[in-house]
Amino acid sequence: MTEPVLPQLQLGNQLCFLFHRISRDLTAAYRPLLADLGLTYPQYLVMLVLWERDGLGVGAIGERLCLDSGTLSPLLRRLEAAGLVQRQREAADERRVTIHLTEAGRGLRERAAGVPEQLAAHLVDDLASYQALHAELTRLADRLETGTAPSPR
Repeated sequence: MTEPVLPQLQLGNQLCFLFHRISRDLTAAYRPLLADLGLTYPQYLVMLVLWERDGLGVGAIGERLCLDSGTLSPLLRRLEAAGLVQRQREAADERRVTIHLTEAGRGLRERAAGVPEQLAAHLVDDLASYQALHAELTRLADRLETGTAPSPR
């Protein structure tokens, strides 16, 4: 005879599993929107950072995306091979590499402008709902990042 499953140990009751499902399903929802741009979801994130501020160092991009250089470097190489970015070594310190958008990379920005709205239409009914969801998730992410979430007892 098996022991009854405790509700707090049921997979469906776990926030971590819910976020795992959401992450997987969001990435899948982005796939067709980004296919038209020739980007994967991780490449799209890199491009978003560069569209905000071109010419960042690899470390700054990794910090912004919470990615280490081992994960980020292959993404940057593929974006460079696609002609969207150019890696440049700094003259003062050749160990430091900055990433610059090419003309094609800058041009892709306009084509990508509708992606967030298209995705939001899949998630919520209106702009106010989107903004409320975004605000709540931002608060949660900030609490987890800063360690101000209640610690387990």
